[in-house]
Amino acid sequence: MKRVVSLVAVVVCLWSAPAVCQDLADHPEVASQIRLMDSWIQAQMKDIELPGLVIGVVHDQEVVWSKAYGYADIERHTAMRSDSIFRIASHSKLFTSIAILQLRDAGKLRLDDPITVHLPWFDIQNPYPEAEPVRIWNLLTHSAGLPRESNHPAWTEFEFPTGDDLRATVSQQQAAYPSATVWKYSNLGLSLAGAIVETVSGRDYEEYIETEIMTPLGMNSSSVGVPSEGHRARLVTGYGRRWPDKPRGVMPFIDARAFDPATGLSSSVEDMLTFLAWQMRLRAGYRTEVLHANTLREMQRVHWLREDWRGGNGWGFAISHREERDLIGHGGSYPGYRTNTQLSPTENVGVVVFTNGGDGNPAHYVNKAFEWIAPAITRATVKPMLLAAADPSWTQYVGTYRSRGGEREVMVFDEELVVISPLSDDPMTGKSVLRPLGEHTFRIEGTGGGPHGELARFELDADGNVRRLYMGVNYSERVP
Repeated sequence: MKRVVSLVAVVVCLWSAPAVCQDLADHPEVASQIRLMDSWIQAQMKDIELPGLVIGVVHDQEVVWSKAYGYADIERHTAMRSDSIFRIASHSKLFTSIAILQLRDAGKLRLDDPITVHLPWFDIQNPYPEAEPVRIWNLLTHSAGLPRESNHPAWTEFEFPTGDDLRATVSQQQAAYPSATVWKYSNLGLSLAGAIVETVSGRDYEEYIETEIMTPLGMNSSSVGVPSEGHRARLVTGYGRRWPDKPRGVMPFIDARAFDPATGLSSSVEDMLTFLAWQMRLRAGYRTEVLHANTLREMQRVHWLREDWRGGNGWGFAISHREERDLIGHGGSYPGYRTNTQLSPTENVGVVVFTNGGDGNPAHYVNKAFEWIAPAITRATVKPMLLAAADPSWTQYVGTYRSRGGEREVMVFDEELVVISPLSDDPMTGKSVLRPLGEHTFRIEGTGGGPHGELARFELDADGNVRRLYMGVNYSERVP
């Protein structure tokens, strides 16, 4: 069906009552940044003659903005839609990793298992006999030292191996590095992780992922491998790069076969916004929905740090450290498709950009959305903090406390009772806030290596004067 997609702010409250859904797209600052982004995207696409693009921005459970640009198919003049389906390539690794962690939580495998425990046919040539065996966690962090691909030129000949092909040829390959020594991206590694999912669960990879992850999350436009007939009707046409001497070529549909766990999934921007909303929902509490909340947090922590300390890998997820924010997500590149999905946990904002051009560079658009729209959303959603007046009785605690480790200063600051280190260059950076719990007893809130989360207690002498401050089990004497 042909239709022109106008600039609309699609506001959808996912998993929350309409009464509490805020229309963020109508906030003046957010709306201005969306208009800027919209104009900029159109200019960028025109400059490189990009066939089509879909973008979506979500804050918590609310889709703030989504828009489809250009064509899903140029020859047929089929307009791109927000529910158009793309091959999402290496995003597939996220779903494979979630499956591995589900099986870990079910007690069916350990991340420290050598992969040969589950794949006894894995007999790659190993020139590093002293190295540790390749373990499951090495696959998820790309630290296994494996070749990037199997022994098949699939990306040039567009012919991916079957499972039988993979098992028959892995012995012809050689490990590039000892395991757990360097970061080396490997589609082969995540394909092996998918094979472990099949072996351990006793189910086909496709059936497992669609049943245990996609369906429970309501990702109804997503699938593994060759899309169904209904999905194929919305699958956009992929186009190659723009060359100086010839037009963009149409990329054929390519079945990734045994490499589905690394690169074979399809989805829509709408579904990936749902995927991001699920992550924010889980991170906000301690519920279990497809995964335990703590398991998702574990997946999204750095388990392999890159040499430049600017990012690393969790279990499947890539983490990028920037001055303004940390981003958690993944990108994807498949013949004719370039895709990117990122989450900023501190801002509770996620951005998805899918393109159907080999030079689409979706990260370019994702970064601009975080530069322009995300800060506006944060400012629009911040709630003015009404400071409660400080308790007058806190003045009895104010003063200097000394121990062998140094001095602490207790003061009332911004109507809160706080403990600082006065000799620090920036005392407020490491402050602890004392929240009242009972008589002379407080809960410590803070960060770092101190006793935050524990109790603070002021001890009085026989005359009722404060003489000690206990922070956890250790104490400081009050300086007269």
